Amino acid sequence: MSEGTVPHATGGGLKRTLGSGQMSMIALGGAIGTGLFMGSKLGIEMAGSSVILSYVLGGLIALLVMGALAEMTVQHPVSGSFGLFAQKYLGNYAGFMTRYLYWSALVLAVGTEVSVVGQYMQLWFPQVQPLLWVVLFSVALLGVNMSNVRAFGSTEYWFSAIKVFAVLAFIIVAGWLVLGSGNPDYGVGNYTAQAPFFAGGPLGVWGAVIVAIFSYMGVEVIAIAAAEARQPRVAVRRAFKVTFLRLLLFYIATLGLILCIAPRDELLNGGSPFVTVMQVVGIPYADSVLNFVLIVAALSAMNAQLYAASRTLKSLSEVGYAPALSGRVAANGAPVHAVWMSAGGIAVAAVVYALVPEGGMGIMISLATFGAMATWLMILLSHVAFRRRHRQQGTTPDFRLPGFPAGSLLGALLLAGLLVTSLFTEQFRLTLVFGVPFVVVISIIYRFLRRRADKLHSGTVASGPSGTS
Repeated sequence: MSEGTVPHATGGGLKRTLGSGQMSMIALGGAIGTGLFMGSKLGIEMAGSSVILSYVLGGLIALLVMGALAEMTVQHPVSGSFGLFAQKYLGNYAGFMTRYLYWSALVLAVGTEVSVVGQYMQLWFPQVQPLLWVVLFSVALLGVNMSNVRAFGSTEYWFSAIKVFAVLAFIIVAGWLVLGSGNPDYGVGNYTAQAPFFAGGPLGVWGAVIVAIFSYMGVEVIAIAAAEARQPRVAVRRAFKVTFLRLLLFYIATLGLILCIAPRDELLNGGSPFVTVMQVVGIPYADSVLNFVLIVAALSAMNAQLYAASRTLKSLSEVGYAPALSGRVAANGAPVHAVWMSAGGIAVAAVVYALVPEGGMGIMISLATFGAMATWLMILLSHVAFRRRHRQQGTTPDFRLPGFPAGSLLGALLLAGLLVTSLFTEQFRLTLVFGVPFVVVISIIYRFLRRRADKLHSGTVASGPSGTS
């Protein structure tokens, strides 16, 4: 495949079996996980009650990224998604870097999710080592992802449905407590009861946007899943419209209600803010019920992230930038080798949590967020080039959103600002410390692989399914 071309087939034997409802749930599955149920505590620590503004700003960036992706994906519903978009509109190096940035973010996020599951299981089985649960759940979800995509889609649909229902139930119960119970202990007065609204100052609000970006990470899976969707152009449009509204409702409404019910100090001294709220309210068995939901949420996010990571690695193989083995597809349509190769984050997380049990989650978020923010930045830059190409050719994309180019440029500027200022944010100093050397190493690898990939693109090298792309 030469630079500037995007295939119109799914490529590599992937099967189109996902519906728009499953795609929307897959996106929610990736975005509603540890970032909401545990990461929000880190955001509250950084910004206080003004963390709500951080999630609004993070939501705005997510909307801009989803809009750019929706436009490009409707035009090119292919395996490889935004990695191929970057390659087509920004060049081979950009495509290579985008896919490896995203793959690294997903691999590390998978490790974050499954390690947190081990902590959650301690509530019921305190005598069992968390590592055992990490291994058991990892094996189970690896099996799901090695099955056909329909099995993955069904699993993710029900995982997501459970946690969506739970979050909605939480919003209803918490909303009644704040607005209808008449209890003076619950209300917006708790926003400033133990600390100012802007407890962390403007820098706290800005820094907590990084937590929000990690929390929203996963919405881009819609674009990756398009290659395995029935009627992808229709499915992408529908999934885009509903996913963002649901995310905003879940995150902003939930955080607002949590801060109305539980004062800041109680939230910071407890575990998940959701469990803390139920303990404050005193609902019987709420801790066990919510613990179950937290486990499902983490497994759901891990499931979606492992899916996206394996498809990204497969896409890299198809253009000669990853081992040929990772591009091979089993008879059931699953890239089984790419799945197990993408599970390395589980080992990384296990080591991090063993060395730094108290701050392990913050470190993992810090590491994963570089790839996430850099990938979103590349998506927005690709979108600018995508629109420019259409303008030069005198053509119109099949699906367009208003606000271009201001929206994409604003999103890119905000993401670049977050990456730079992460170095001056205590909780995220490792983001660039990890990210810059990673980019250097990947760039060196690109130089070595470029000759092989060029041969593959020209047809002189045939490696597995990539020859059909």
